Order: sequence, then C-alpha cells, then structure tokens
Amino acid sequence: MLINMKIRQTFLLLIAVVAFPVHAEPVATAPVERAPVASQHVAEGVVEAVTSATVAAQVQGRILATPVDAGDTVRRGQVLMRVDAAEANQSVAAAVANVARAQAAYANARAEWERTQALFNQKFVSQAHVDQAQAALRAAEASLKAAQAGRGQAVVARDFTTITAPFDGIVAVRHVDAGDMAQPGRALIDVYAPGAMRVVAQVPLSVIGRAGNGQLRAQLEVPALNLKVAAERVTVLPAADPRTFTVEVRATVPAATKGLVPGQFARMHLFVGESARVTIPASAVLRRGEITAVYVKTGDGFHLRQIRPGESVADGRIEVLAGLKDGEQVALDPIRASLTLKAPTAD
Repeated sequence: MLINMKIRQTFLLLIAVVAFPVHAEPVATAPVERAPVASQHVAEGVVEAVTSATVAAQVQGRILATPVDAGDTVRRGQVLMRVDAAEANQSVAAAVANVARAQAAYANARAEWERTQALFNQKFVSQAHVDQAQAALRAAEASLKAAQAGRGQAVVARDFTTITAPFDGIVAVRHVDAGDMAQPGRALIDVYAPGAMRVVAQVPLSVIGRAGNGQLRAQLEVPALNLKVAAERVTVLPAADPRTFTVEVRATVPAATKGLVPGQFARMHLFVGESARVTIPASAVLRRGEITAVYVKTGDGFHLRQIRPGESVADGRIEVLAGLKDGEQVALDPIRASLTLKAPTAD
C-alpha cells in the first residue's frame, strides 16, 4: 500500500510540474525502434598482466638481502634478492679440484699411451698393451669432460644465489624477508610488466556457442576506476573446465589505459550474436525515485507512460522491455514535454 501511494504521488507530481499552459517551441521526438541489437553476456573477471613471473629459488640457502619491495620498479637483470653462497662456493672449489685431478690423470694416460705406442713401433710390446693404454686414455678423457661439466654446473648453481629480474617491470609481491630460508621451488617474489594488461573471465560454453565462428568483441568495465573501454582482442582458450563447463576468455586492454593493476575486479561485456529489441534514446527516459517513464506523443499532446527499461545498448540508446511499441514517438526532452501539459480545470 505504501509503495502504491508513493508511485501515485510521484505521478501526480510529474503531471503537475506546471499549473499554467506554456507556449514553447515544438518538442523534438524520436521513434521507438525495433532493430537488431548485439546481445551481451556479462562475465565477472579480474585484471592480470600479460607478462608476469613468479621468481622462485633454485638453490637452498639463507636469504641475506632483499633490496627491493612491493611496488618498486625494476629493470631486467637488476638484483632482487641474494642467497647465502657459502655452500655454493665450496661446491665450486670442489669442482675446480676435481677438474685439476682429472687433467693430471688425462695427462698421465696420454703420456703412457704415447710410450706404449713407441714401444709397439719398436716391437717391444704387443698390440694388447697398446689397446689397454688407448682405453685408459679414453677413460681419462671422459673423466676430464665429466669434471669440467661438474665445474660448470657448480658455477651455475652459485649464480642462482643472486636473484635478478627477468624483465622490466614492477614488484607485485615479495614473499620472503632477509633471514628466511630459500628452498628450491619456493616462491620468492612476483614481478609484472605494467605495459600490457588483460581481463580474464570464465564464460559458459553455451555463450561461446552463440557467438558463432566470428571474432568475439567485448567491452571491459572496471568499476573501481569508473572505466569502460573496448577490448583490443578477445581470445578463447581451446580447453574447457569439465567441472564448470566454462572456458577461459582473455580480453586485451588497450595499451593507453592507465591505472590498472593485477587482481582488480572487472566485468567483461561479451557481444554474442544479435537479437531484435525495442529501443529508445536514453535521453528520453525520465527517472524520478522509483518511477521510470517517458512522454509519449499522441494526437492531443504528450502523455506520461511508465516503462520497464533494460540494458544500455550502442549509440546512446536503451532497451525497453515493456511499456512501448515500435513506431510510437517519445519526447527527447522529458522536462520540456512536461511543460506542454495543461493544468486540469475545476468542475
């Protein structure tokens, strides 16, 4: 009852905006049109960086220094973190010693083979002795190569104690502090490149099917920034989630868009096919409290009519779900249309 009284009072206020006839220029009108309009599917998603990386530890050791923190801008190759290299240095020293020993063994084996070959040429030893010396030389050569490879591996492992940025970007999260223990595979720091961002959302397979074989289009909305932009490119991943029957859709944000950070909430308005809808210019809609109405032109002037609006569509128009028929004329300026109304006369 209370809601009905409020609606009735609002209608009376709208009709009685003015109490005297006003002579004004004709009010511009626009037809109610039923035309093909792109159907939209709104999916909720998140903003993520196209280029991002979680830098993990590759060796074990205590973290000695963390010169960067979340929010810092870093350059490719810049030091992000240092791990204690004492154990790695010992491994390098041991590998260098192994190479020296293998080199000595190889030199001795080569000298022995040369002596044996010389004796064989003088008919002092048999072919079997030559073969044995040659086999020992080959074994020493293989041991030397293995020792050299071990030295290279030890040097690479020591280099892993210095964590550097894989590309130019911004530090998103630092997972550890100085004094923590690094373990192979443990995440240390997240870095992303702010130049290229995208919105990622899960979309039902049925929606993708309605889009047909054409290129998908999408409008991206970030409520926190009051931002709406058209996606440069929409990509549908070729694999579906068997539990939710959805696919991941990625929409690239224009490079000139500022203020986006990974993890922000976003909406993806996907345009999937077309359907005939009744639409009117958005400027014709009058909103007063709980009332949404338009002024419809008839033979004896304008009459206020309540409508049920739908979603906004292209070209500054809005869908009308109920209250109007295609072909009717609505006032583009509801306020001016209200001024043409005549005050009711007393009996």
